[in-house]
Amino acid sequence: MSVREGTALIRTDTAEILVPTSHLLLIDGDPGIRRSLASFFEAHNMPVRAVPDWRTSRQDFEASNLSLIVLDLPLGGDDRLRPLREIRSRSDLPIIVTTDHQCDESDRIIALEMGADDHLAKPFSMRELLARVRAVLRRRKMGKMARARDPERGGFRFSGWQLHRRARHLAGPKGNTVLLTKGEYALLLAFLETPQRPLSRERLLQATRVLEDVFDRSIDVQVMRLRRKLEDDPGSPQIIRTERGVGYVFIPSVDPF
Repeated sequence: MSVREGTALIRTDTAEILVPTSHLLLIDGDPGIRRSLASFFEAHNMPVRAVPDWRTSRQDFEASNLSLIVLDLPLGGDDRLRPLREIRSRSDLPIIVTTDHQCDESDRIIALEMGADDHLAKPFSMRELLARVRAVLRRRKMGKMARARDPERGGFRFSGWQLHRRARHLAGPKGNTVLLTKGEYALLLAFLETPQRPLSRERLLQATRVLEDVFDRSIDVQVMRLRRKLEDDPGSPQIIRTERGVGYVFIPSVDPF
């Protein structure tokens, strides 16, 4: 039988099914590792674009067919976590970070806190990396399916605030109702869905355009208006902080419900 482009043929005990092909972006400075991993994943029906550094791959972050990023963090250097920070500010794609076994535990923990979905220390088994890639993609698919069933279900709690998605109702710490425009609601939702991660202005602008035409407004103006409604002192923000050279970070921990 023929197989449609962009799918892989999987045989089970009772049937043959088509599943979407996962495309990976592999960022690693070691050419030997790049070649080995690319060949291994492609042998398992996962096409790979392998590049030596994150700067080379910038144009790939928004690729429509990209499923996951495997990012190797270099050992040493004052800003070795910068690639992860830059990628996460531009994309919410799953990221598995690999590091040398000599990498500090603190760097591994910070990488996970900055938005990495998993971590693996070198040397590692390629089969284990494949299993972790599949596990991350499986969790992401299950999350998308749950949101598709009822995208407006539940809400978020943060710093005494509650946002109810179905009613689009924002309640303050004292129980007071705070009215939001469509753009402010979309902006707050973008922050709540990716808290404690730097988000670029471009990404936030895309999120607000979903619900409101804001081509004539800068994202900075929208953030300023949202701060006025959330912050005790908008001039010294504690909820939405500016990340110099990147965009903004939503500081509080968020509890979905």
